Amino acid sequence: MKGAHDRTLFDKAERELFASRDLSWLDFNSRVLFEAGLPANPLLERIKFLAITGGNLDEFFMVRIAGLRQLVRSGNDFPDPAGNTAEKQLAKARRKIQRMVRAQSECLLDELIPELARHGIYLRRPDELDTAARRRLKDFFSGQILPVLTPLAVDNTHPFPVLNSGAIEIALQLRGGKKPLRAFVEVPPVLPRFVPVPDAPGRTFVLLEDLVMDNLDALFPGAKVGEHFAFRLTRDMDNVLDDENFDDLLHHIGRKLLQRRQREPIRLELPQGQRGELVKWLVDELKIEPEYCYAVRGPLFLKQFFELAAAARAPELLEKPWPPAPVPELTGVPDLFAAVARHRSILVAPPYQDFNALVKLLEQAAEDPDVLAIKQTLYRVSGNSPVVRALQRAAENGKQVTVLVELKARFDEGNNIAWARLLDESGAHVVYGVANLKVHCKALLIVRREEGGIRRYVHLGTGNYNDRTAKLYTDLGIVSCDEDLGFDVSTLFNVLTGSTTPPARWRKIAVSPFDLRERLEFLIEREIAHARSGGGGRIVAKMNSLSDARMVQLLHRAADAGVEVDLIVRGISCYRPRPKQENLRLISIVDRYLEHSRVFHFRNLGSEEFYLSSADLMSRNLDRRIEVMFPVEDPKLRDMIRTLLDFQLADRDKARHLQAGGVYTRPAPAVYGECRSQWRSWRFFQERAENELRKPRGILRIFRPGR
Repeated sequence: MKGAHDRTLFDKAERELFASRDLSWLDFNSRVLFEAGLPANPLLERIKFLAITGGNLDEFFMVRIAGLRQLVRSGNDFPDPAGNTAEKQLAKARRKIQRMVRAQSECLLDELIPELARHGIYLRRPDELDTAARRRLKDFFSGQILPVLTPLAVDNTHPFPVLNSGAIEIALQLRGGKKPLRAFVEVPPVLPRFVPVPDAPGRTFVLLEDLVMDNLDALFPGAKVGEHFAFRLTRDMDNVLDDENFDDLLHHIGRKLLQRRQREPIRLELPQGQRGELVKWLVDELKIEPEYCYAVRGPLFLKQFFELAAAARAPELLEKPWPPAPVPELTGVPDLFAAVARHRSILVAPPYQDFNALVKLLEQAAEDPDVLAIKQTLYRVSGNSPVVRALQRAAENGKQVTVLVELKARFDEGNNIAWARLLDESGAHVVYGVANLKVHCKALLIVRREEGGIRRYVHLGTGNYNDRTAKLYTDLGIVSCDEDLGFDVSTLFNVLTGSTTPPARWRKIAVSPFDLRERLEFLIEREIAHARSGGGGRIVAKMNSLSDARMVQLLHRAADAGVEVDLIVRGISCYRPRPKQENLRLISIVDRYLEHSRVFHFRNLGSEEFYLSSADLMSRNLDRRIEVMFPVEDPKLRDMIRTLLDFQLADRDKARHLQAGGVYTRPAPAVYGECRSQWRSWRFFQERAENELRKPRGILRIFRPGR
């Protein structure tokens, strides 16, 4: 069943409705890179955008390129809905990536580094420093760096080592013996990448790998260091679990993590222009094909340039800090449960509102003697999670605490294993995911004894219970004591932890892979029927990614039937608009925060329906994950969400519109040059959260472009 809904052969006319998923993702990363090159953005924010593109590209190779290569090697080179086989996608992706790597280097070397220098922030090589500064750096190297380094020779008694994926390595050739000796030195990721130069002009830094290469003789005394260069290896991390039931999932995933160090190379990054015997030997030993070798002009590992943005200590070159506004219904009240009971439903919208409101609710639940049980799903949490600490405290206080920790959360497996063990030691019941499905829903259930009986309090959201990413990602969630919602969430946890059969119909929510797809299809089909009957149809959908073939087809049908369709899709979009499809608009917003919320609005002949969800419109979310979609029924909360959607659709600073040819158009240069904040949706939400805009409806009438 894996990907079954996308494994359909389409004719030529149908293929023109689709774009290839992975090529669309590369286009998204190019939109992020555009922000790095945009002078209207604060300089260190541009550095951060560049770092994001580097991290994104790393993960793309580890997962998507690795997956496509596996398809080709297995002979499973089935065309995607756009008609591109895996082999074709690899070839097209390589051309896009080569252009992107060049653009990243040009942005960094030709724009950002010179601009940093104009602000007194310098990135130098050791040989560009004066003699005194270079000597001070050598002393620093001897005392602080040399003890951490481990040279690895390769000869008859020392085999070729296992090189860590993603680390910067230095390959070198030594002379002085009977024959050349080759060796490696890993640049330790535990040390700062950007080393400050004492007493240098302004804020001057050298890259750690450059400092190591400037002092290689200290690692190999008595030998002559010949050819040497820094490189970086990326390994295949597409670690898909087989569909078998493991007796010990925790042990199995732990073993898989250990095996990652030895996974097959998927990319080798080398300095541009680096050729010769040492490069040839390295490529031969790694057994990596030429098409997976990339020549890079300038520094490697761009993701680590986040460190430079922090090390520069120049707040004037960053976006002004903005503390999130408190959640008004949960602020200044001693009893949070009484506040929820009074308001019935409360919207929590980080980062515009403070995520700590949810943490405080959990902390109060942990100490409240009337709280009997707490159940929660954890997909990604921070390294020092206050959420986990509150759950531990609740378990230690004798509450019935049940936590479903998803061990298969990619690249967070190790972190989640550590948290799962701590929770287990605290006395919580820990469930390690569900066989054959990834639990991606974000759900919290608190069961409390009150006068008149038991009351359930729930939180459902679009984002993770992660206090760190809650400062960076836009998400929406609802805290509620609605009886039907509480009943559904309680039933959901019974399904997750007890492997019980899901109900034939939930009272309010929809859950994949059981009925979420069918529910969405019904809601879209209903708007199509309304449009065809002359009643008009309207759909607004906001998500991270749109790639499910059936959903793309259905949205095309809706647009063809006359439904007004607005799609806000941050990243992957496999929807390719038809020429002159004027009643459909698809935009992507890349701005200060990562647009992460999933919102669905259906006009329904004026009886509007709003839903929030943890799911994107992707096959994996609808068919292979546990996801939840839930309604927003409170009129005040609906108005807030409607305002959010309307203003994002009116964003003229950062919204890019997808055209029929598959190209995203940028806003007019004049708008970009001025970067007028009133046109940027996140600034509006910030001000809305602070109650600084007295008449948001009037502003929307001015800003909302006509259809």
